[in-house]
Amino acid sequence: MAAEPPSSLSYRTTGSTCLHPLSELLGIPLDQVNFVACQLLALCAAFWFRIYLSPGKTSPHVRHAFATIFGIYFVIFCFGWYSVHLFVLVLMSYGIMVTASVSNIHRYSFFVAMGYLTICHISRIYIFHYGILTTDFSGPLMIVTQKITTLAFQVHDGLGRRAEDLSTEQHRLAVKAKPSFLEYLSYLLNFMSVIAGPCNNFKDYVAFIEGRHTHMKLLEVNWKEKGFHSLPEPSPTGAVIHKLCMTLVSLLLFLTLTKTFPATCLADDWFVHRANFLARLCYLYIVMQASKPKYYFAWTLADAVNNAAGFGFSGVDKNGNFCWDLLSNLNIWKIETATSFKMYVDNWNIQTASWLKRVCYERVPWYPTVLTFILSALWHGVYPGYYFTFLTGILVTLAARTMRNNYRHYFLSSKALKAVYDTGTWAATQLAVSYTVAPFVLLAVEPTISLYKSMYFYLHIISLLIILFLPMKPQAHGQRRSQTLNSVNKKKTD
Repeated sequence: MAAEPPSSLSYRTTGSTCLHPLSELLGIPLDQVNFVACQLLALCAAFWFRIYLSPGKTSPHVRHAFATIFGIYFVIFCFGWYSVHLFVLVLMSYGIMVTASVSNIHRYSFFVAMGYLTICHISRIYIFHYGILTTDFSGPLMIVTQKITTLAFQVHDGLGRRAEDLSTEQHRLAVKAKPSFLEYLSYLLNFMSVIAGPCNNFKDYVAFIEGRHTHMKLLEVNWKEKGFHSLPEPSPTGAVIHKLCMTLVSLLLFLTLTKTFPATCLADDWFVHRANFLARLCYLYIVMQASKPKYYFAWTLADAVNNAAGFGFSGVDKNGNFCWDLLSNLNIWKIETATSFKMYVDNWNIQTASWLKRVCYERVPWYPTVLTFILSALWHGVYPGYYFTFLTGILVTLAARTMRNNYRHYFLSSKALKAVYDTGTWAATQLAVSYTVAPFVLLAVEPTISLYKSMYFYLHIISLLIILFLPMKPQAHGQRRSQTLNSVNKKKTD
């Protein structure tokens, strides 16, 4: 790992410096202080937006304009002149939206947005040496790239394809008219999601601005059967309070656990040369657990901001409770209790997984899994550690699937055996994830190879042995039929 820069450089930023005294007092880099300040201000603005600029009191144009102006201000406050990158990409993409034919609009938008993002990723490696010194402007650029490509494909679906050629979900999300300039800016740069996301669908966002968002979801439920004579008015307050509590816990963990066990510990002389294998394994797990609270904090706070504005209602669960998880980016409980690599991945960065599915996996005619993997890697950036993580993840996924198909059925005969299986697979999953994602945090080649050597490449070797020498047993007929029915039902729901 590269040496830490002098402490004074840790507080450099291209954004506003007005919070520099607070940054020095807390001992937290200024760009992180600016980020949190903007998100807290966005939270307050979101409540005000929902109450005083509600659709019943204000026109959609005013709501679009307010959301856009505040979003632009937050971007400039956090990133200063680096925000030019964001505005340039947005303006170029709108030019494509207006001038390109509907048959090519998705292709041009995709290549321009991904190309610009990749150029910025590459420049950060050489200019900022793995992003150590100053503000990382790539986060908002990555979110905007998702939204640009999502909207371009949905406009193409709505204007350039026949309805019978679309899947149920594509038909539901298809956009039948090109957005106005104000709508486009508001969707990409609104203050609720411009800093930390998440990505959302254009039709959902416009329905929220126009006040149709919750009603669209509520109409899917027969309320008369439940004793209601009119549609209820779900309030996001409870969901926001719950998410803010999770955010506070995550922040406390970040300020204690993350600071105590930084990722640089994995390159220490004690870890690499002196600790025994079991100690390294335990320490690796602790360090990787300590790296998660910052993601929990940022994504949960971003979700709470959207909910506070009245956006993110997803409907009613089987118990009749209102759900506000349409924009949720993670499920912390399922992540921490995951008993398989797939379960872990499915509940981490959920909106990015949905984006990859909609713009790549469902659309490419050849090798959808491989091409989706390549797109995911390019979108995340060009740091070598990302590619070590993705390549290791492929091996682990194949090995875990083979083990599951060969041995899981032996543990389903009793609750006790199933509990043993779940405990074992939970421990194996958590350790496998720690090993797999460590390069994602380390970023560079040298510390990654050093880590792998100190761990004797154990997970790579075990995964390869399982894949090469353990036969993939065919699934039982009942299990295959069950999975087929599940797939059909899922497509119908989508």
